[in-house]
Amino acid sequence: MTDALAQVANLPGVTDAVNDARKAVDRLLGHRILRRRSADVSTESALRGARATAVLEGAAVDLEVLRTTDDPGDPLVHGALRVSAELGSLAETWRHAPRQVLARLHVLAAADAVDAADLGRPRSDGRPVTDVLGLGDPPSPAEVAARLDALSGLLTGTTKAPALVVAAVVHGELLTLRPFGWGDGLVARAAQRLTLVARGLDPKSLAAPEVGHLELGDEYADALRAYASGTPDGMTAWIRHCSAAVAAAARDSQAICEALMRG
Repeated sequence: MTDALAQVANLPGVTDAVNDARKAVDRLLGHRILRRRSADVSTESALRGARATAVLEGAAVDLEVLRTTDDPGDPLVHGALRVSAELGSLAETWRHAPRQVLARLHVLAAADAVDAADLGRPRSDGRPVTDVLGLGDPPSPAEVAARLDALSGLLTGTTKAPALVVAAVVHGELLTLRPFGWGDGLVARAAQRLTLVARGLDPKSLAAPEVGHLELGDEYADALRAYASGTPDGMTAWIRHCSAAVAAAARDSQAICEALMRG
């Protein structure tokens, strides 16, 4: 069978970007503070990631406020925190049942925002679709169903593509499809992070790609639109962006390590 993800990985400009991101993650994983305090770094990364993904979805929340409140108020922030808290327990299931995990991620993300009957269920005709990033009209429910099946097949099949390429495709595809209509960004970014954990690039979830996407500003939406175009150049631009976001996230977590070293 054709290894479609490996073909994506071989697009011009992808290899160098992926290698740079992997080197940044490897530098992070080699930090000596992780020998005794990796759980602290993971916890801080999870909080920063939750805040960043909520902001990318349209919320306004300060990191220090998030540290000190039990009720952030905004359903987006609640959803981001729930998703972040449960990610670690979903990595194994993600390897063999990604559709099940996507449904669970939407339940976590949208529990305070959509009708209970719609939680975890791909949208039907007529259900509104939020478009925080200005991506335009989403695909039809029928196309969503077909492409989710194809994505699941890619994830449960074998590939020689690097984890970062697989994670980028998962993220880009989910946000292009917007399969649930609300909270799709929270789900897509969580799925990206899960893929990096499950495929061994960042097994302890020390880096928060969401932080990197937020740091890169308007590049995020521009790169997503490039991915949605379906062209090789668009795919390359998106994977290069995701690589830069992961590298930025690794540097952010490296700074967390240094802060812990200083006490």
